[in-house]
Amino acid sequence: MAMNLRLPEEIQESLRQRAEEEGRSMHAVAVRAIERYLAGEADRDTVARLGAKYAAKHADLLRKLGE
Repeated sequence: MAMNLRLPEEIQESLRQRAEEEGRSMHAVAVRAIERYLAGEADRDTVARLGAKYAAKHADLLRKLGE
């Protein structure tokens, strides 16, 4: 799927510099950054979901520990 991405000038310049330093294309650097962002958000969602699950499951214990 094709997509156009309009970046503020300063971000585009930073992306260009980073790509040049790494010897990669701007596209490759941007794709990797998006992949990392999406993976991080998925991890946060999983941690929040599991935290809520186990907090509910062990509510009595957590309450006692807090006393």
